[in-house]
Amino acid sequence: MIHPAPFSVPSAMERTKSIPLQPPTYGNLITILSIDGGGIRGLIPGTILSFLESELQKLDGEDVRLADYFDVIAGTSTGGLVTAMITSPDENNRPLYAAKDIKDFYLSNSAKIFPQCSWPWPLAPLAKLYKALTGPQYNGKYLHKLIKDKLGNRRLHQTLTNVVIPTFDIKSLQPTIFSTYDVKRKPNIDALLSDICISTSAAPTYLPAHYFKTTAMDGQVREFNLIDGGVAANNPTLVALGEVTKEIMEGNSDFFPIKPMDYCRLLVISLGTGSEKEEGKYSAKYAAKWGILGWLSSQGSTPLVDTFMQASSDMVDYHLSSIFQALHIEENYLRIQVHRSHANLTTCWKMMRIFPSAKLMGSITYFVAG
Repeated sequence: MIHPAPFSVPSAMERTKSIPLQPPTYGNLITILSIDGGGIRGLIPGTILSFLESELQKLDGEDVRLADYFDVIAGTSTGGLVTAMITSPDENNRPLYAAKDIKDFYLSNSAKIFPQCSWPWPLAPLAKLYKALTGPQYNGKYLHKLIKDKLGNRRLHQTLTNVVIPTFDIKSLQPTIFSTYDVKRKPNIDALLSDICISTSAAPTYLPAHYFKTTAMDGQVREFNLIDGGVAANNPTLVALGEVTKEIMEGNSDFFPIKPMDYCRLLVISLGTGSEKEEGKYSAKYAAKWGILGWLSSQGSTPLVDTFMQASSDMVDYHLSSIFQALHIEENYLRIQVHRSHANLTTCWKMMRIFPSAKLMGSITYFVAG
């Protein structure tokens, strides 16, 4: 794969030609970027990625993109949408969107994707509660049209680097992982990227579940009944590592001679979408009184969704931090999480400046402002 210095990098001119994706054995490391789910908070990893891409452009030229540097990009929910945006090809077989476009995408469209209740106080909370009890808070029509317009007819197999996007099938009660690695073995998962993004963003109580079907070349039809991938893996880092490990175990020549547990060959960046950990968000004193309505709507949020999404993300970080520390390769794993009670992104910017030299401060979760 193409890597920043000192990993032996082709020139910007070579990189921007329509060349096939280089296998991981092309460089020294398998590079993995992972982006959490989090709705409108996708603005946070979008801002970080914009900065990272701009720093890489200083090294290798203004035409380089993040897809040139990562062997695998994984994203759940809003992270899945970001993943599709920066890996989908344009007419020149280059990324459809630069990372700097992500911020404008969220700022321009969030108010239409998540329209706020126009009822005056005190009717607004009652109207919100009624809507939550009778259907999803948002109908998703604007979001669905927006995603379809942006991604068009592009399919999973067309991404410019390998992608992994988790969803959850409520009919089979099983996770459905859309992975470019699986397309050759399972051609019926080669869905439209727009359908995949709509599915992985369909958060329970917020947006409607998404149904679609695919038809493989042999005529095999597969139906999907999907909701937000955050139900299974709000932090998709472990899912991405699983896909890479599976390819190594199955003898994919792209990974030869890397071994399944050769974690020293991995370079992982995992981006959160902001933490709700400020003191006083929820407490046992008040939660003890909640029934179904309380867990679905309290203090302007949905505690049930907040808790299992946050728990899912943190447990993956806990697991991976422990592994990389135990193997004494902490510098190969970096988790960036934003604590919105802090003042600014200065800490994050300082940290990101060290990525080009690969001296990553691993296993430390950074809490900076959103």
